[in-house]
Amino acid sequence: MEETTTAQRLHLVMGGRVTDPRGIEFQDPESLHVVGVYSSYDAAVDAWRAQAQRTVDDAEMKYVVVHIHKLLTPDA
Repeated sequence: MEETTTAQRLHLVMGGRVTDPRGIEFQDPESLHVVGVYSSYDAAVDAWRAQAQRTVDDAEMKYVVVHIHKLLTPDA
């Protein structure tokens, strides 16, 4: 019997103050808030949603989900 393994899919949730609320250029990349790394997209979205909701009244705060697995294996 052949074993099949699924590729690990990692997602990073991070955020901080942006220079323009319509973009994703952060004012101070060294002070980004790293929420965490998640092994499923759904868990990452839940974490993103929780952080974004906390800062909903601050237009200059933005949180994003980064697909780390796409950066680690760009050809896949």
